[in-house]
Amino acid sequence: VQLQACGGGLVQAGGSLRLSCAASGRGFRSYSMGWFRQAPGKEREFVATISWIGGTTYYADSVKGRFTISRDNAKNTVYLQMNSLKPEDTAVYYCAGAVVGGRYYDTSSWNYWGQGTQVTVSS
Repeated sequence: VQLQACGGGLVQAGGSLRLSCAASGRGFRSYSMGWFRQAPGKEREFVATISWIGGTTYYADSVKGRFTISRDNAKNTVYLQMNSLKPEDTAVYYCAGAVVGGRYYDTSSWNYWGQGTQVTVSS
């Protein structure tokens, strides 16, 4: 399975971006997907996850109410709609696939990773 993330860019505080992550290979429809981010000098942190059928989502407290994760299984794509962006949202955003176990917030629980896309929010 390969994951390709895109949609990052430079945006002013208060603006919006939508990230996409396209999956190739078999199995996309049967596993959970997630988004993580990593700011300079910091560890990679959990952002959001969505179950394989899309009925269950979880968010980090820092993005709850501003970000929305969704998926289109027909297109093998997961999205992250980011609204009301803040400078502290600046990071490289990574999509992840196929979590093992219940620790979805733990990077070691995920089998597949995309290459990352840069999001920069200016103040």
